This record gives sequence, C-alpha cells and structure tokens, in this order.
Amino acid sequence: MQGLSQAELGLQRATRERLEKFAKLRGKTVQPGEFWDIIVITAVDRKQEIAYQQQLSGKLKRKELPLGVHYHVFVDPPGPKIGNGGSTLHVLQCLEEHYDDKWDSLTVLLIHSGGYSQRLPNASALGKIFTALPFGDVVYQMLDLKLAMYIDFPAHMNPGVLITCADDIELYNTGKTEFIKFDQPGFTALAHPSSLIIGTTHGVFVLEPPLHETEKGELEYRFCHRFLHKPSIESMHQSGAVYKKHNCLLHELPKELGNPTVDSEYVYTDSLFYIDHSTAKLLLAFYKQMGMLHCEVDAYGDFLQALGPGATQNYAKNNITKEETSLFEIREKLFTLLKGLSLNVILLNNSKFYHIGTTQECLFHFTSDRKLKLEMGLLPAVFSICPNSIGDLEKSACIIHSILNSQCSVAPGSIVEYSRLGPEVSVGTNSIISGCSIDTKADIPADTFMTTLSVRIDGNLMYASMVFGIEDNLKKKVTDLAEIRLLSFFGISFEEFLELCGLRVSNELFSDDKTHLALWTARIFPVCSTLSDSVKMSLRILNLVQNKSPFKLNGFKLLSVEEMLHYKDVEDMLKFRQQLYEEISLQKEESDL
Repeated sequence: MQGLSQAELGLQRATRERLEKFAKLRGKTVQPGEFWDIIVITAVDRKQEIAYQQQLSGKLKRKELPLGVHYHVFVDPPGPKIGNGGSTLHVLQCLEEHYDDKWDSLTVLLIHSGGYSQRLPNASALGKIFTALPFGDVVYQMLDLKLAMYIDFPAHMNPGVLITCADDIELYNTGKTEFIKFDQPGFTALAHPSSLIIGTTHGVFVLEPPLHETEKGELEYRFCHRFLHKPSIESMHQSGAVYKKHNCLLHELPKELGNPTVDSEYVYTDSLFYIDHSTAKLLLAFYKQMGMLHCEVDAYGDFLQALGPGATQNYAKNNITKEETSLFEIREKLFTLLKGLSLNVILLNNSKFYHIGTTQECLFHFTSDRKLKLEMGLLPAVFSICPNSIGDLEKSACIIHSILNSQCSVAPGSIVEYSRLGPEVSVGTNSIISGCSIDTKADIPADTFMTTLSVRIDGNLMYASMVFGIEDNLKKKVTDLAEIRLLSFFGISFEEFLELCGLRVSNELFSDDKTHLALWTARIFPVCSTLSDSVKMSLRILNLVQNKSPFKLNGFKLLSVEEMLHYKDVEDMLKFRQQLYEEISLQKEESDL
C-alpha cells in the first residue's frame, strides 16, 4: 500500500490542527468572535427533539463542547414532512422569534439532523449527528467533528447562516496563510473535486470562467454559472461542468464505493453552503408569505438551482408526482425570489468529502478505508476494553465505547459500538453490533446488523432488538399485500420469512397504513423484559433465516422499527452508555496504576 502524497499529508496535517484547536475549546467559555454565536440542530418530531436535547445537555455537562454558545434543537412543525429546505425556512423563523432583531449580527451554524436514518438504523434512535466516530478520548461524535472542521469559519464570516448535513465529513487544506471566507452577499458554497459517478448523486457546479487564468491553488474563489442537481454524466458534459485532471492536488480523487478506478475527468460537487443575513431575511419573508408547507423542499436542489446567470425554471417540473403539485408551485416562486442572486463557489482543490449515511459507507470508511484512517487518525479500537487481535490499519474491526471479553472475536470489517460482548461471542465480517449486551453463546454471521433499543410501553421499561441483513433495504415499500414477496430479508423473500416464523400476512402486520408496507413498518421484533433477553430473541431470528429452522413469533408482543422509535426510552439507552463509560474508565485507571 502506498503512503500518502504531499497533498494528502497536507490534508492530514490541516485536519489534525483543527482537531487540536477544537480540543482546546472543549469545556471552555469562548470569547465573542472566537466561535459560533448559535448552533442549531434540527429534529423531525418531538421525540427526536427530546433525544437531542438530552444528549446535548450531557455533552455540555461533561464539558465536551465549547461553553458560552447558544445551542438549540428546533423541531419541524407538525404535519407533512417539509425536507431540509422547509426545515431551513422554519429555523429562520425560530431564530427571529428567539432573538428578534439581534440575530442580524450573529453567526449561526445550522445542522440538519432530522429524519429517521433508515439507511443507518443504529443512528435512528439517537440521531446521525450523535454517531460515534473511532477516535478521541472521550469518543468524538459527528457533532464534535463538525465543530472541529469548521473551527476557523466564524472568524472569517459575516453574520448569516451556514447550512450543513449531519452525515458527511469534509476534510480540506487551504494552505497555512489562507482562510475560507464567507463574506459575500447571496449564497456561498464549498466545492470539492469528485469523480463523475459521485457527481450523479450530488449537486454539481457549472463554473463561470475565471477572471484571471492562474495556476490552480488549494483554494479558489469563483462564480457559479449554473447548479445541477444529481445530473447524468451526459448532462455534466453538455453543461461544461467536467474538467480534466492536470494538477498534482487533484491526482487522487475520492473513490466511490465499489469502484477501484478513478477517471481522469472530474467535477466540482457540493457539501455545505452559507447565506448572508439579508438573504436569510428574504427567505424568511417568503416562508411567512407561504404559510404552512405541504411538501418536502430540498435546501440544495430547490434553492441552489435557482441561482446563477445560467439558471432556468425548467427544474421546477423535475420529478414531480401528482401528489406534489404544491412543490412545483414552491419551486416556481423560489426561482422568482432568488433569480439574480449570486452563487459564490469556494473551490477546495485539496479536499475530501465522505458520506457516512449508510451501513455500507460506515463499514467501509471505519474499517477498510486506509486513507481516511490516516487523514483523521482513526483507530481500530477507541475507549474500549477489548482483545488486542482485532486487526491493523489495512483492514480491521472497529470497536467503539464497548467492553469485549478477551475470549470473544470480532472479524475484520465489522463495527461494534456501545456494546458488551461475552466470552462465547463471535461476530462475522461486515457486521454492525450497536447498543447490545450479549452474555450467551452467539455466532453472529457475516453481513448482520443488530441493535437494541430501550422502549417504554404503558409505563413499563422494556427492550426490543432489531436485526437485519446489511444489504436489506428498509426504505423499500410496496402498496399491496400481494407484493410482500418483493421485499427481501436476509437474502430470502420476506413472505418466506413470515411463513417460517408463523406470522400471517395482513395489514395488522404493519404499523403504518396500506401505503407503506416495508421492513421499516413490519411488526416482527419481540418485546422483552431485559436487554440480554431481547438480544437472544434476535439471535433466534438469525438462526431462523440462516438455517431455515422455524421459530414461532406469533406468541410475542411484536414491534416494528417505526414503533420502537415511537416508544424509545432515550434516558435508559444513555444510562447504559454511561454504565459502559464508568466501567471502561475504571478499568483503564486500574491498568495505568
């Protein structure tokens, strides 16, 4: 395996400097202008809001965050889903209500973390923004990393709002004497060199020609002619968004999962963006005029596509169903509102953009992605008690905030977080075990996802564990019971699974109405009185799908994942993590004596 190039070494050094700078602010009261004035995390409903508030409170109490900052969790209004665009508009209204005229002089970081994380279910209960990362002591979460990577932004930013998502990592180097500046009116977005395949799933910038032809540096300020949202490769070429690699900074573009080759062509893709205060007020006035939203609005696709001299109104009708006619109307109004505003683009030519919003992405980046491990200093085991033989830098298991018996085994390529595993437990490769206590003999096969939630039903504390195949699509839905066979569970037909466990196909099997029949809403997970019993039930389900040995579930009270989240007891789940924390700390102290 080759070492890091000079550009990558610069990226590594810049990343570590930001992490060290943030570490010095944790638990300290920041001075005006030294850090963000306001940090907002969005939540999709009241349950999520409470979960986020409790975790924020805990982090502040443990002095894991800078103090003297206004931290808020703003929940979306009740009613239809409004997307991260609608949520952005709602947050602007909340800021005005909280700070009145004062908010026009404040720097705001807005992190979108609403949603149920159906592609990364171990983050569903407590939120993607609180996802654990394999470094730091105490363990860093996504929130800590976001604040560290943006540590220099507030000092070089005019009053306004920086908008980002909870499930991506942006690493970048600007050189020692340059800083990213958010000081222009309108919108300002960061742009990262990416392969054309990555461009098809992101926003892509069509840039105006540079005012002066200069050699590419690590940081460039440009104007965007037009913004493309998840374009085809053909449209990228036709729009003039594609560039040829000719600079050493660009010799190693981030590789998409499953594709070992990197093409010589690249595009600039989006990540976060900034709006100055006057633009924020413009959007807020629009939101007040619209009143309640009845559809999902995308902050990237629906805002940014209206910007730049090359923008046209054609995007307003893209991907509109009969049920989304109100979205077409909103897009048209947004286009009229924003047309003429500039979209400033900051090209980060030595940067990496990593998305960790799915089980496959987490597994790859935390266990196998050697470049990310080197760039961020990720470790095979962090704040854990575990065997020494869990792997090395090339390919390892990833153990986070867990206690593993010295006799248990975890195969390379798997993640164990916030769990306790006994001596007779073996975890196969490419699996995720989260929030579990396994004290019985268990051979967990490869490609398994398992997590346990505390739930409170009729005042009683109970436990339910969900188990899926890593490749299972929890979001896929069918609209008719006859189509249940189209859903796959651990590689077998969901209909076959139901037969094996004695459950009848009916509408009562699902917690949602007839329009949302999916693994997410299927009532197939038993409720138990203890955490370990709950895991044992999941192990029996695993045995059922692996060996086709019938195990009747029709005698149990069953919940869907959707219902687990409705009944979740955040306090008890955090209590379990705290117990692990205290035991790990004690064992580490004793081993240091």
